[in-house]
Amino acid sequence: MTEKKTVKKKAEVKKKDIAKAVKKPEEKSKRELLLEKAKALEGKIKEEKVDIKTRVKGEEDEGKDLLVPIEDYLKASTHLGTRVITPDMRSYVYRRRADGLAVFNTALQDEKIKEAAEYLSKYAPEQIVIACKREAGWKAIERFGELLGIKVFTKKYPAGTLTNTNLADFFEKDLIVICDPWIDKNILNDANKVKVPVFGICDTNNFTKGIDFVLPANNKSYKSLGMIFYLLAKLYADKRGIKMETSVEEFVEGWAELQAPQ
Repeated sequence: MTEKKTVKKKAEVKKKDIAKAVKKPEEKSKRELLLEKAKALEGKIKEEKVDIKTRVKGEEDEGKDLLVPIEDYLKASTHLGTRVITPDMRSYVYRRRADGLAVFNTALQDEKIKEAAEYLSKYAPEQIVIACKREAGWKAIERFGELLGIKVFTKKYPAGTLTNTNLADFFEKDLIVICDPWIDKNILNDANKVKVPVFGICDTNNFTKGIDFVLPANNKSYKSLGMIFYLLAKLYADKRGIKMETSVEEFVEGWAELQAPQ
């Protein structure tokens, strides 16, 4: 009995060895097929080096003509948003940085500046008023107003000036330009009451309710607002036939000075 059991065990072991031997070629062939596919894919995939300019600008927009070199946009920080992104501004955001700050799609931003200038050029200088309560934009809009003859409000806009005809400083305009929908909400509300179109520079944390034209950009930086209003002034002057011979530096009175408001 013992010998019979030993024979059976040996037979079973041999069967298992035969089964394994049969499976091994199949397993090897599968591995080989996978390796062949992997090698084939390696030939199709190309490694691409993307620099920071392209990452900020957006790969799909590479090659488009910009109003200024992308380095100028980066130096002026027009592309930097905040850590908050509202649903209204999500479509203008390209990505988030490692520190959580949102980054605007610079190529899209450049196109919007061109559209903004076209939009503004439909109105004569005397039909426009610009309001900016944030100190970062005072110098830029004052220079903008001086060059083009446009009325500006810095520091504070007196609520009711657009709506109350009994006020001594009451005035009527056909277009209101604001630098921040939240900070400049008084003039935004008045403009909406009297149905006057509003052009707004909006950051990633802004809501765009009541704004007819949205220009996505960093609206909290001296450099950014200086760059935005320089480009708008240049394009607006070209379209309206107004002579304006000035550079970016001359327009904003130097980047360094704008960094340290007086």
